[in-house]
Amino acid sequence: MPSRPVTLARTHLPKVVRRARRAASGAEKLLQRALTTAGARQSEARIAADAQDYWHRPADATWRGNSHWRDAPVFGDSDLWDRVGAGHLAMFDAGARMCGFDRPWDRVLEWGCGGGANAVHFAPRAGEFVGVDISPETLVECETQVGAVCDTPVRSITIDVADPEAAVPQIGGRCDVYLSFYVFELIPTPEYGERLLRIAHEVLAPGGLALIQVKYSDGRWRTRSRRRAYRRGLAEMTTYPIDEFWRLAQRCGFAPQAVHLVPRNELDERYAYFFLLREPDGENSAPAAG
Repeated sequence: MPSRPVTLARTHLPKVVRRARRAASGAEKLLQRALTTAGARQSEARIAADAQDYWHRPADATWRGNSHWRDAPVFGDSDLWDRVGAGHLAMFDAGARMCGFDRPWDRVLEWGCGGGANAVHFAPRAGEFVGVDISPETLVECETQVGAVCDTPVRSITIDVADPEAAVPQIGGRCDVYLSFYVFELIPTPEYGERLLRIAHEVLAPGGLALIQVKYSDGRWRTRSRRRAYRRGLAEMTTYPIDEFWRLAQRCGFAPQAVHLVPRNELDERYAYFFLLREPDGENSAPAAG
């Protein structure tokens, strides 16, 4: 009999620990939100430096999961990693039909390609795949995964968070398809997102189609942009009201065609996928920044 309480304690300990961790995480989120609301926001430059440091230094399994490496524990032994990219390809194909986009994919660019979950599905249909990321190690992983499924040439471009515009000359020409998944929620601020949209408009060929995913704010306090403490809440750093991002895309020269909402999936919640058409030059050219 003396051993029974110990056995039960050991059985329930993992559950107790998980509950304690969730409670601590929830308290941390509330604290950070309260600090932001009180005006204790960090500067975009400070957050950008923290983001650069985080993504440029491969670390533990959590880092690999955030970078969407196939061997990350978050994907485990399931087919989730493969389903993420397959689902995005099916979504793009459906949106392309709706938008009347039927041109060949001579070049596909993914901004924030991570470990290749999307690339392995899009690259086989492209003449060239361009992967942009902060981490050189992640770009190598993406190339490895693409090489295992097709012989499409891959161009890998490493960027610095503080200077994303430096990627434009390295891209070396226009692309027909522009993709960005699980990136805009990780960027320093909503204002930084305008810079990325202007880059997307610049590198997308006239008549090209972009599919960009953001995390949306539904008006509740806890769903607004975090704007501080990057490492402790990187997936909550930046959110957009759906109508605000639509108007932002228009301001950057795009013609938004549709938005697909995913309130929750196996990775997170409140995802909005925007289909943005890059109209021919002169029809809806992007105004100068500022």
